[in-house]
Amino acid sequence: MNQTSQQGGDDGAGGTPSEADLSARRDKLTRLLDERRRADEKVAAKQASGSTAGMAQAMKLSSEFMAGIAAGGMMGWLLDHWVGTSPFGLIVFLLLGFAAGVLNVLRATGQVAEQGQPYSREAAQKKVESRGADRDSGDK
Repeated sequence: MNQTSQQGGDDGAGGTPSEADLSARRDKLTRLLDERRRADEKVAAKQASGSTAGMAQAMKLSSEFMAGIAAGGMMGWLLDHWVGTSPFGLIVFLLLGFAAGVLNVLRATGQVAEQGQPYSREAAQKKVESRGADRDSGDK
């Protein structure tokens, strides 16, 4: 078997492929390249939306954490200002704010149950997945 027949371009005479054969091969290659390009574009679009969704979640979690610390610090400072227990109220309420911030982050990620609801790993995973699905449908 010669090289051109292995490539599918033999016209039966053992010579070079015909124009029609070359044109058919070129059209087939063009279709395959277009399909592959479309698939690559879909993957790139999905990766881009995934990275922005991750950035949005990171911003949300960090703002919840910082809000807990800031609220605890403000309450501690106000308590110290009114009662006159200079650094102790601030220290205690900063620690409480830190704990509240960590708890908010854990609740937002589904690691801890919401108030008044029993915790189950399956329910938490469904909740996190539904938040991701809501975010994906909102991007379109």
